[in-house]
Amino acid sequence: MTTGEQNILQTLTELEQAVKSIPTANPKPDLLPIFERIDELMRLLPAETDAALLHYLQRKSYEKARLWLEGRD
Repeated sequence: MTTGEQNILQTLTELEQAVKSIPTANPKPDLLPIFERIDELMRLLPAETDAALLHYLQRKSYEKARLWLEGRD
């Protein structure tokens, strides 16, 4: 796994945790900065990045992208 992919996985995991906390969090987490960071990290991926991962990220299928990065696709 490349450094860029590791950074995306870390951010996707952070997003998942933030989403899970919404029902009980007060105040509610601001997800916009996380989405922006994912978009920025995606732009930094090299051209030879796996097409499936790019597809998931471009379609905002973040759970599928996280599972792919974890090897559970």
